[in-house]
Amino acid sequence: MKSFSQISSELEQQAIELPSWAFGNSGTRFKVFSQPGVPRDPFEKIADAAQVHKFTGLAPSVALHIPWDRVDSFAELKSYAEDHGVALGTVNSNTFQDDAYKLGSLSHSDSKVRQQAIDHHFECLDVMNQTGSRDLKIWLADGTNYPGQDDLRGRQDRLADSLAQIYQRLSEHQRLVLEYKFFEPAFYHMDVPDWGTSYSQVTALGEKAMVCLDTGHHAPGTNIEFIVMQLLRLGRLGSFDFNSRFYADDDLIVGSADPFQLFRILFEVIRGGGYGVGSEVAFMLDQCHNIEDKIPGQIRSVLNVQEMTARALLVDTEELSTAQRAGDVLAANAILMDAFYTDVRPQLAQWRSSRGLPADPMSAYAASGYPETIVESRIGGTQAGWGA
Repeated sequence: MKSFSQISSELEQQAIELPSWAFGNSGTRFKVFSQPGVPRDPFEKIADAAQVHKFTGLAPSVALHIPWDRVDSFAELKSYAEDHGVALGTVNSNTFQDDAYKLGSLSHSDSKVRQQAIDHHFECLDVMNQTGSRDLKIWLADGTNYPGQDDLRGRQDRLADSLAQIYQRLSEHQRLVLEYKFFEPAFYHMDVPDWGTSYSQVTALGEKAMVCLDTGHHAPGTNIEFIVMQLLRLGRLGSFDFNSRFYADDDLIVGSADPFQLFRILFEVIRGGGYGVGSEVAFMLDQCHNIEDKIPGQIRSVLNVQEMTARALLVDTEELSTAQRAGDVLAANAILMDAFYTDVRPQLAQWRSSRGLPADPMSAYAASGYPETIVESRIGGTQAGWGA
């Protein structure tokens, strides 16, 4: 196994994008819970996200969600973010909250509805031109609830045509990233239910179209690290949406339910060239903190990713390859397990201190006075949340 000193410089390359919506009120299908001090507009979301980067050094960019983060001037929002030490990142579209999209958006049978959804993505591209964002991320709620409700093949054809129109609007340095989800909100079928469907659609579009893998969007028992390996092998893994789940798309803090799975995923990312200098894979959180405080929840999340990345980097891949070629099953497994069971938290604390960061970001944030400041200052107005 490698030593921590051998991987120290590689940890410098880690960057995890934060989702703006993680700082607003969220909840379950039954209740959205409000908290004091929650942002009331995109500027306050950016200010909160900047706190995560300030205390961890791991979160230099913030993803936007349109129309939730629509502002009068994105140039002003970009400048505000830069003044707070972060950049504006991925732009996420939203075609799941308008009444017109009840039966679908980009795959809808009505050409007028499809055009409405396409035009929304054109708006997102306009935002990207103003913010300098590289990725347009598309997640679709499109699907059906009943057999015979719609033509399954026809929906795929219409989706392909809609995506092609959006793809044609990309600039030279922009990408389209298509996410998938195996169920919900549609229950008979989703139009993009799995990585294979996403892969087939983006491959038909061109080299600037990639697959987004959300760790919560798979059936129970799915070997997610195998999918990670395959998409890296095929050169089509564009981005991650990190979260954690026990049963379905639970959107819990990444690494909280199954840290070993997160370790395995990150090992395949590193093994497949998806981490570090030269990688085009974007790492992002996509979580809704329903009962925990927003900013500490994001701090805890990026620290979890950093910790499992460090453990995955400790694996001696040459030693592992030797054991694999020799067919030594137990030795190969032990090499992985030794790295996973290594407690790197003391070394990470020292690593942070040596770079002018708090050794314990959670405690440092709690003692900073910022939590009390936002509770006292954010009085009045409408708190941000789902749909705002």
